[in-house]
Amino acid sequence: MALEVMARAKSPIPLDVAFRVEPGELLALVGHSGSGKTTLLRCIAGLWRPEVARVSVDGTTWLDTGARVDLPTHRRRVGIVFQNYALFPHMTAAQNVIAAMDVADPREAARILDLVNLHGLSGRKPAQLSGGQQQRVAVARALARKPQALLLDEPFSAVDRATREKLYAEIIALRAHLAMPVVLVTHDMNEAQMLADRMVVIEGGRVVGEGTTAAVMSDPQALRAMGIREVAVMLPAVIAGHGGDGLTRLEADAGPLFLPGIKGTPGSPVRVRIMAHEVILSRDRPEGLSAQNILAGTVARIVEGDGPAVMVHVRIGDHEILARITRRAAGQMGLRTGDPVHAILKSMSVARDHVVRAPAANGAPR
Repeated sequence: MALEVMARAKSPIPLDVAFRVEPGELLALVGHSGSGKTTLLRCIAGLWRPEVARVSVDGTTWLDTGARVDLPTHRRRVGIVFQNYALFPHMTAAQNVIAAMDVADPREAARILDLVNLHGLSGRKPAQLSGGQQQRVAVARALARKPQALLLDEPFSAVDRATREKLYAEIIALRAHLAMPVVLVTHDMNEAQMLADRMVVIEGGRVVGEGTTAAVMSDPQALRAMGIREVAVMLPAVIAGHGGDGLTRLEADAGPLFLPGIKGTPGSPVRVRIMAHEVILSRDRPEGLSAQNILAGTVARIVEGDGPAVMVHVRIGDHEILARITRRAAGQMGLRTGDPVHAILKSMSVARDHVVRAPAANGAPR
């Protein structure tokens, strides 16, 4: 039941966007404030109609301006999680979930609340719940509609960093139970890379980049729209063990990585977000450095930008990491495609919320 969206409008902002989200796929709509992300979400949900648009899911047309089809929101099987959660303050968590159902089913409401890790809290009202717990209720309420599509509008922006870390892991775990298309609106590239299968980058109401996170990170036009300091890659690894010095050892394709204490049992797969501006390159394996992470690789390609920097793609096993260095440094090193290099990364340069559990082969996190 793929979700297909096309929208064109002159106001409230110029808009000309089209994309498709496959069943079970999470697509992140990424862009700066005012780029049109939330406007598109409102179009899908039936809260705003552009001049020309078509929205369909699983063969059902929700909106087709040419055919004069425009189903109201209550007739679209869509689940929405708003930025401020929009819970009914006078209702308990269970009552909020039941309110979204076609037919009240307390047992099903309890099951969904358990699914989002709210067991034992069904009788509490929003004011008695933390921000993270309120967000989980909002997700449960959205799922209670048995939606054909799930829309998440900046769902983590109102919680603190520690809570976001937990919610990222829970969304990843929850996805093993979801078969519908999911659209996440966010301006946070970390969030998009951690959670999404694909990204659509929007700037000024137009798509300037689309594809897997790896593909978008290789697209100069998309990078300019997102901001160059947001460039990063997700490197898969496995937790090997926890040291007494507070560092966790990970095993990646090119060797070990040592990062500040990561929660998880040995053998658990994770993905690590490595920022391009935090990577230093060396032709020879350096000695006597304080940096703990030195990964051997090969220059896959060098992409020049408009400024003084270049983006060096380094192939490490079956994956790539990116290093943003100056054009002068690349010239002094004489870097060419195919050259062996070493990528150097300080342990403390990887933020704790830049490491997330990876799904196992069957789609469920281990």
